[in-house]
Amino acid sequence: MLIELLLAVTLASAFVVFLAPDRYAAKLATTLSVLPIIGTAIMWLSFDASGNALRDGSTIAFETQQEWFELGQYTLQWHVGVDGVSFPLLALTTVLTTLAMISSWTPIKEDQSQFYGFMLLMETSLIGVFVALDFFVWFIFWEFVLIPMYFLIARWGGPRRKYAAIKFLIYTNVGSLVMFIGLFLMVLNLDGLTVLSLPAITEAVLAAETLGEISLLGIAAFDVKAVVFLLLFLGFAVKVPVVPFHTWLPDAHVEAPTPVSVMLAGVLLKMGTYALLRFNFTMLPDIAVQYALVIAVVGVISIIYGALLAMAQRDLKRIVAYSSISSMGYVIVGLVAFTPHGMGGATFQMVSHGLISGLMFMTVGVIYNATHTRMVGDMGGLFDKMPYTVAIFIAGAFGYMGLPLMSGFAAEVLIFIGAFESAVITAAPLVTAMAMFGIVLVAGYLLWAMQRTLFGEYELETDYDLGRAPVHDIAPLVVLIGLVILLGVNPDLIYQVIQDAVSPLVDEGLATATVAVDVLGGVLR
Repeated sequence: MLIELLLAVTLASAFVVFLAPDRYAAKLATTLSVLPIIGTAIMWLSFDASGNALRDGSTIAFETQQEWFELGQYTLQWHVGVDGVSFPLLALTTVLTTLAMISSWTPIKEDQSQFYGFMLLMETSLIGVFVALDFFVWFIFWEFVLIPMYFLIARWGGPRRKYAAIKFLIYTNVGSLVMFIGLFLMVLNLDGLTVLSLPAITEAVLAAETLGEISLLGIAAFDVKAVVFLLLFLGFAVKVPVVPFHTWLPDAHVEAPTPVSVMLAGVLLKMGTYALLRFNFTMLPDIAVQYALVIAVVGVISIIYGALLAMAQRDLKRIVAYSSISSMGYVIVGLVAFTPHGMGGATFQMVSHGLISGLMFMTVGVIYNATHTRMVGDMGGLFDKMPYTVAIFIAGAFGYMGLPLMSGFAAEVLIFIGAFESAVITAAPLVTAMAMFGIVLVAGYLLWAMQRTLFGEYELETDYDLGRAPVHDIAPLVVLIGLVILLGVNPDLIYQVIQDAVSPLVDEGLATATVAVDVLGGVLR
């Protein structure tokens, strides 16, 4: 019942903060947000899962499975639990939420009880996404995340906040609708399925050689599995986001207050890659293997195009926002490699990017609090004025570039090794080399931005008295950079449990690839 307790405490904390006076809301919400961290730490000390929750039900940690109600022929269940894929993301959610709240103390001055209440409500929904093992429960949490995020952007964002919030809501809702259609097209073609439990759906899909064909306006027939894979991929690609479904992200980041940008980049984007791993690459590995090269190319395009877009920006927040698109491209390449280090590195990258992107957005926020500008051309010589903040910004930027002994380096190296060794990606070495070129672009625009804003002569024309940032602004940065270095020095803190969870998926992908090669060989003979 630890998961239920975690959800209940977080949800109750949200309502307590909603009712609290504004003058107490910030400290109260931050204190209450520590409780989920404590709960997650207790769970980690007794975590004993050794496989994938969707492939082997006996490996689910902290599992609860209880019938809920009947919906036609299906029995809906309250089914929750974690494995080596979901647990690190659960921990990331709880840690980032608390740090984001501390970083809110300076910029958030109005309607604080509502702001912090929505932050805790969003945390509840995010926890639910990563622990739900029934599709109905998972979809409720998945959609509910949109509500607090919409209000956080629309109420406390920048001048174009309403436009950015509505654009975010429309894009992600359309993506959810496409995904929903895809999943129920799959479910309705599974004979004998009576529950919507994700492990049960996975077992049924893997056992079925085919789901039949579907006609499009009576003109052509398509393999249902391929159509389902495409619909799921498109639906989740919006959330990742993958190019060309990325245009909502920069607007949302720029207009959102800094703490919300931290949660958006640090956790919400991982919902998309997590869902791709759970649905596309776990339930439909045969289709993923069949179109591995196409998917890898999509990932490479996101890496390079996202980096090029970042290079063209002058707003520090937009630079970091477009960097996230590039970073998520690495996750796509790693997942489709179907190798231990490819899939394991992709999952590790989800956690690593959550920490580094959160660090970068917080640092930009601290600079903005002091200078009231984010434009690269308006600043210069900040190192002498804000030495601690700038030092952490530099460290975070080098983490993005993949500096050794930092988590970004470990994640990218694992992905590159896994992609290079892939047996399912055609011309895997070439695809890997193209993905690696993204690092050069990342280094280029980050070094350019740092040189223009952090060094040289002080150029900012302002009446604001710059100096050392408050301790409560610097403390979350120190914690994040510490975690980035800790995972870089010792990746096995989470990588071993990740490997245990992705190994069954690798085996399934390689088996599918072997069958495909054997069939092709028979045809050629």
